[in-house]
Amino acid sequence: MSSEWRTQKLGDIFELINGYAFKGSEFQNSGVPVFKIKNVKPNQILLDDLAYVAEEVAKKRPDKQVLRGDILITMSGNRMDGSKDTWVGKVAYFDLPGRYLLNQRVGILRPRSGVQVDRKCCAYFLSSEDYQHFFISVATSSGGQANLSPSQILNEEFRLPAIDEQEKISALLGALDDRIALLHETSATLEAIAQALFKSWFIDFDPVRAKSEGRAPESMDEATAALLPDGFEESELGLVPKEWRVQSLDTIATFLNGLALQKFPPTGIDDLPVIKIAQLRKGDTVGADQASRDIKPEYIVKNGDVLFSWSGSLEVEIWCGGEGALNQHLFKVTSADFPKWFYFFWTRHHLADFRQTAASKATTMGHIQRGHLTAAKVCIPNKEAMKAATSILGPIVEKLIANSLQARTLTNIRDSLLPKLISGKLVLSQESSVAS
Repeated sequence: MSSEWRTQKLGDIFELINGYAFKGSEFQNSGVPVFKIKNVKPNQILLDDLAYVAEEVAKKRPDKQVLRGDILITMSGNRMDGSKDTWVGKVAYFDLPGRYLLNQRVGILRPRSGVQVDRKCCAYFLSSEDYQHFFISVATSSGGQANLSPSQILNEEFRLPAIDEQEKISALLGALDDRIALLHETSATLEAIAQALFKSWFIDFDPVRAKSEGRAPESMDEATAALLPDGFEESELGLVPKEWRVQSLDTIATFLNGLALQKFPPTGIDDLPVIKIAQLRKGDTVGADQASRDIKPEYIVKNGDVLFSWSGSLEVEIWCGGEGALNQHLFKVTSADFPKWFYFFWTRHHLADFRQTAASKATTMGHIQRGHLTAAKVCIPNKEAMKAATSILGPIVEKLIANSLQARTLTNIRDSLLPKLISGKLVLSQESSVAS
């Protein structure tokens, strides 16, 4: 290991700024955004479920504003659903434009005056397995919630190489993260395009409507337009394109319910991670329970499978988190007759209604029943139109899967490099390539 590595307490490098305990009555639907514990995940800040306070409230707390380059750390956290991990001690580097405030039990690690350190490198180090285990191990528990105090955080010993090595580590891992983020952004754009196209063709019937009115369908070549009918006929869904038929959702695909996998305990040999609702939501099996591989092959989930959680948090996703065992409360959706894009987008289309049905259940855990799959209707195009749509939507879905798998590969590379870099077993050359 390089002699330039130094061991210091975190408190010698950083000051810790606590968030503010905003009152529940101060939160509103718009205004100045506030980060809560739920917005900070490992190496990631979530912006899709923010709280807000009014400008006049925010002006009273300028000391709680997050600055670019700050390191955020969660100081409390309940156990995550179905996971052996907790929300406590999660670290993320903040590098976003705009103004954000910090709620209570989220802290800012900000370098002390005169300390030279690469903040992003420090964030990577603190998010590594060793430091995450430390934060969880020293956290105190109260009422099922884990809590970290400022002294527990700041008294931890922290080892760093020289600043030039920190910068090279930051650049390498940051480049991987940038590529991962770009893949996710590309996928989000592709999925939005596919969803819009599916809705236009199969829900709103825009191309058929245009032909029935004597207009050329927008953004469609003549050969494709010729495959579509030019009028409508009555059905149980109302007016649908001629020669198209209406069926129940559960007739276009098989909805295989998962197993009670506690009945298949792990053997210690080639076991499978258990895919529960929590794993579906976060897209991986890190920290998942294990089950024996001695289950029927159809209950083994593989990359590219469509999964539908029908209880609790209702979600429909294309799974790309690796092989696993299908737990109860999840459907694996397959079809021998229809392409994946077709039953995926149709199930997604009905998801809002399914969620409303589940929410209306007078139980602690809302759910739907198979009868709701039967009641959900789909419109099936003629053979020619299906073929034309498949030529467009099929490749988009395959690209979504490919992007997710590539992002996972890059994530695994980053995560495998981090412990070697943090221990000094791998040293980056001047050209920022990895050398032993």
